[in-house]
Amino acid sequence: MPESARTSSREEPRLATRRPAARRRRFPRHVLAAMPLALAGLLALLVSGNALRPFERITTIDGKMASKSDYFKDPEVQRLLLKHGIRVDIHRLGSRGIATQSLAGMDVVFPSGQPAARLIMRGQQRSVRTARPFVTPLALGTFREYAQTLVAEGVARPQRASGGGDTLYYDLDMAGFLRLIERDRTWDGIGYRDHSTRSNGGRVLVRTSSVCESNAAGTYLSILAFVKNGNRPPGTERKRGDARGGDPVLDVAAKVKPLINLQGMAADEQADSYFSDEGESIAPVSLIYEHQFLAHQVGFQKRHQRADTRRVLLYPSPQALTEPQLISLNGQGDRLTDLMESDPALRQRAIELGFRVRFSGEDSTSEQLNAYLRDHGVQVPTPNPDQTKADAPDLDALEQIINHVGNCPPADGGPS
Repeated sequence: MPESARTSSREEPRLATRRPAARRRRFPRHVLAAMPLALAGLLALLVSGNALRPFERITTIDGKMASKSDYFKDPEVQRLLLKHGIRVDIHRLGSRGIATQSLAGMDVVFPSGQPAARLIMRGQQRSVRTARPFVTPLALGTFREYAQTLVAEGVARPQRASGGGDTLYYDLDMAGFLRLIERDRTWDGIGYRDHSTRSNGGRVLVRTSSVCESNAAGTYLSILAFVKNGNRPPGTERKRGDARGGDPVLDVAAKVKPLINLQGMAADEQADSYFSDEGESIAPVSLIYEHQFLAHQVGFQKRHQRADTRRVLLYPSPQALTEPQLISLNGQGDRLTDLMESDPALRQRAIELGFRVRFSGEDSTSEQLNAYLRDHGVQVPTPNPDQTKADAPDLDALEQIINHVGNCPPADGGPS
C-alpha cells in the first residue's frame, strides 16, 4: 500500500472523532444559571398577556403617593395597568409632605385627602385633570378587650353582627372618648382588667401617624378640633366676627395638642404595626383607614376560613370620610387619571381591596363593597345612626392647627 494511502487511513478516524466534539457548543456557566430565571420571566409574561405584545411601549409614570399607594402596589392593579402599557413608579411620602415639597419630575400625585389635594392644586400653573376613584372612612383599629372596656365605660356601642356572633365593629362617641384622654385615664383605671387576664397601666390614647406628614393624622386632628370647638369647624368665628380677642383657631389648637400622640410614623407603617403579631403591644388603639381593616379581614377569611375576631374597628362619631385624589401634572399623568375614571376592572379591584368605589348614586358606593364582603364571609359594617360629619377647618385654619400641634418644619419650597 502506498505511504500516502496509509497516512490517510490513519488520520481519517481521528478526524471523524473530532468533528462531533467540534460541533458541540458549551455555554458558559453563568448563561446556564440564568436560563431558569429567563424561563420564569417568560412564563410570567405569558400569564399576564404581555408576551403577545413584545414591541408595545411601556410608559413609566412617576408619582408621589401617600398611604393609598398600597392600591398601586397591588400586583393585580399592576397587571391591569400593564395591559394598558402603563407602569407606575411610586415615590412614597405623606399627603401633607407631598403638598409642601417640590413636585419636579413627577407625572402624578396621589394625596389621601382633600386638604392636601387643595394645597397641591392651588400651587399649579396649569389646569389639571384629577380623579377621585374611591373613598374610605377614617377609623380606629383596636383589640376586642379594649373595645369592651370602652363599651362598659359608656363611650362605645357594638354593632350587631348577623347571626349573633362576635361583632367586628363598634361606634365610638368621640366627645366621651376625649374626656377619658383629657383626664389622663389609664386602661386599668377604666376597667380593662375586667375584660382581660392582662393589665395595661398606659394612658388611654390613640397612636397616630405624623401630623406634619399624614392625611390620616390631619383628618383625626380635624375631628378633635371640630369636637372641641362645639361641633363646628375652627375658623368660622373669624367669618362671623364674634371672636373676643386672641386667635380662635390657635385657642382650639391649644386644646387639641395634648390629645394627640406626637410620636407619629408613616401611615402605611402605622397599619403594618397594627396588623402585626405584636400590634396589641405596640398600640392598643391605632389610627387607620377602613379599607385597610376590611382588606385584612377578607385575606384572613381566605387563609383561615374565619374572621379575625381579635381585631375590631371603632368608627368615630362625628365621622370623617377621606377622599383620595389622583392629580395629573402633565400629559403622561392624564393617561392614568383618565384610566382610573373609566376602567371597570380597576374599579372592581379597588372594591376587592376594601375601598368604597364611586358609582352613580350615593347608595351604590357602599353597596358594591357590602356585596363583596358578604360574598366572602366578612361582616358588613352598618351606618352609625348619628351621621354627624366632622367638617374640616378651611385650608388656612387647618394648616395653622397642624403647624401648632406638630411644630412642623417649614415647607421645602412648596409644590412646583
